[in-house]
Amino acid sequence: MAKKLIIVESPAKTKTLKGFLGSEYQVEASMGHVRDLPEKKLAIDIERDFKPTYEIIPERKEVISRLKAAAKGASEVYLASDPDREGEAISWHLKEALGLKNPRRIQFNEITKSAVLAALQHSRSIDMDRVNAQQARRELDRIVGYKISPLLWRKVKKGLSAGRVQSVAVRLVTEREREIEAFKPVEYWSITATLTPDTQRHKFDAALALRDGKKVEIPDQQTADGILRDLDGAGYAVKTIKRGEKRRNAAPPFITSTLQQEASRKLGFGARKTMMVAQQLYEGVDVQGEGHVGLITYMRTDSTRIADEAQQAARQFIARTYGASYVPVQPKQYKKGGAAQDAHEAIRPTGVERLPETVAHHLTHDQARLYKLIWQRFVASQMAPAVFDVVTVDIAAKNYIFRATGSTVKFDGFLRVYREGKDDPNQIEDEDRQPLPPLTEGQILKLLALTPKQHFTEPPPRYTEATLVKALEEKGIGRPSTYAAILSTIIDRKYVELVEKKFRPTDLGATVNDLLVKHFPNVLDVTFTAGMETKLDDVAEGKQDWVAMMRAFYGPFSESLEKAGEQMERVKIEPKLAGRDCPNCGKPMVIRSSRFGEFIGCSDYPECKTILRPEPAKVDVPCPKCGGEIQQKRSKKGATFYGCANYPRCDFVSWGKPVGRPCPECGSPLVENTFRGRTVGIKCLNADCGHKEPLPRRQPAAPESEGPREFRDEDAPPAEPELAAA
Repeated sequence: MAKKLIIVESPAKTKTLKGFLGSEYQVEASMGHVRDLPEKKLAIDIERDFKPTYEIIPERKEVISRLKAAAKGASEVYLASDPDREGEAISWHLKEALGLKNPRRIQFNEITKSAVLAALQHSRSIDMDRVNAQQARRELDRIVGYKISPLLWRKVKKGLSAGRVQSVAVRLVTEREREIEAFKPVEYWSITATLTPDTQRHKFDAALALRDGKKVEIPDQQTADGILRDLDGAGYAVKTIKRGEKRRNAAPPFITSTLQQEASRKLGFGARKTMMVAQQLYEGVDVQGEGHVGLITYMRTDSTRIADEAQQAARQFIARTYGASYVPVQPKQYKKGGAAQDAHEAIRPTGVERLPETVAHHLTHDQARLYKLIWQRFVASQMAPAVFDVVTVDIAAKNYIFRATGSTVKFDGFLRVYREGKDDPNQIEDEDRQPLPPLTEGQILKLLALTPKQHFTEPPPRYTEATLVKALEEKGIGRPSTYAAILSTIIDRKYVELVEKKFRPTDLGATVNDLLVKHFPNVLDVTFTAGMETKLDDVAEGKQDWVAMMRAFYGPFSESLEKAGEQMERVKIEPKLAGRDCPNCGKPMVIRSSRFGEFIGCSDYPECKTILRPEPAKVDVPCPKCGGEIQQKRSKKGATFYGCANYPRCDFVSWGKPVGRPCPECGSPLVENTFRGRTVGIKCLNADCGHKEPLPRRQPAAPESEGPREFRDEDAPPAEPELAAA
């Protein structure tokens, strides 16, 4: 009897689905994208309504052959790629590549038996509006990259690239840096009275607030000293006491951007790492007694909606675990974002009964930490508000008023489970405030100290990964599936750098930004880019024709491109000093670039050709053999490889970058799988195993910052990488 074929994106999903689907189903994996625009040419016929030319991705040809054979004997084919626009596009590409006549599209936000069976009951045809929205985004990125990048090669430096969305992110970082550079600090002072109603055991602080009923401004020490002289010998008495109750609601359950922000604040994860670990939790892990199960819902979402069943399960769990008082009278509803799609859900655990401490020993350390964060945020989002008793006391001293505010937790509510992280370490929450001692109006207080303090206004802070994602989201730039890619791309392209976990533009990034802002003002305009995202949303909802949208973009863009080709000035980027002198001639050493990456060379080249080996770059995963530090190194031929810092005591070595987790099939280390210099997936280091996985981002082709580039065949790897001589 012919089976029904379900095609998902990754082998991990196939393992999860096979665990609960009957024998009448065959489950296969497409390994992510199977078709894309070819890399070495534009592949978009602008004159023929932006018609794209797709090709099978070379490393997917065997996958296509396998899927064709499976589909040929199937009674029904279900395309179950991820439930977003990119997933819809993957389903369409599978339909075209496999020659399927009437496949059924199914989607689910969680990989559980109930969700998958429900999806099978509500299959549909492929939504071409969503496909066209993804196709339009792909073409916009390709056109911008392929048209602007050659211009940057000619005018600035060979090998540069420009991206439609990444360039706007670089602009945000560059403009913030210039705000900081232009900032002039302004001096101001504060005066704090340390007081007590009886003994020092009940002392508290009150800040100077008013003089003669008006706000006190203290611009300098002279003014502060004058106030201190005025207050010399003054008596202090409680003038007014205001008591109130303040309620604070929990934050909504996670969406993609807030998960990336909170994982950065609390766990120190980068956006890319957060999405990689979240994908593992979504696709499924082995849990004793349950088999291979998906632990969280789909992690690329901008909706805070919670399914009714999940909400009721959470309310019952809260009542049973913490008590009825922790359950709000009405189920919590959170306002969805402007572009959020109601078909999606927030990121939550698939089963609230799977406690973090219960599943932790089935997970890696990173998986356990991220799962705990998601579980706590979801449960807290369904709990009653925290309630605080807040007391504000005004204290009179001559014609001055000092003010103290204290609060105590009356009911902890959601704080019993979770407290949201902060971007500003100086931000004071109600639960952080000092409780004040019992006081009455008219009560005389004893002054223990009167402390003046000098302050200076501070410039806006540099962006962290968390705050840059927040800024991108608030400005409408990018969508849940693109935030991590934007951040990793601008770092990889060396347009920005992370210094103490904060973004700074490089000289190269600032130079390219200035050229693009000058010659392509629309492409680099924040409002324009956000407007393009809205138009793509309209295409996905069937409100806008994608070809008309592309025409409206391309006309002004091509005019800017033509003018820039004529008017853009040539710019020379001076190499950065390496901070040491040449050991042979004594002249400064500089950091240079080649097709193999950065190296340190003499500034007097070609007269002096001294080259030094750079410090090996650290990789943020432990050695799978000894637990030591993994370093990125180069062979004598310049090829990148990865080895243990404990060599020769530990001989671990790999051409692919280790990803920090074992193969689910054989337990050997998993590493990045590269093809012609770019990462196309993840594979097992054990050649006899053959296990492969798609990239968590599901972007097999060039990144968003694409453009024509040189390609070379990989150096044939020797049996063991040979280190380059110093």
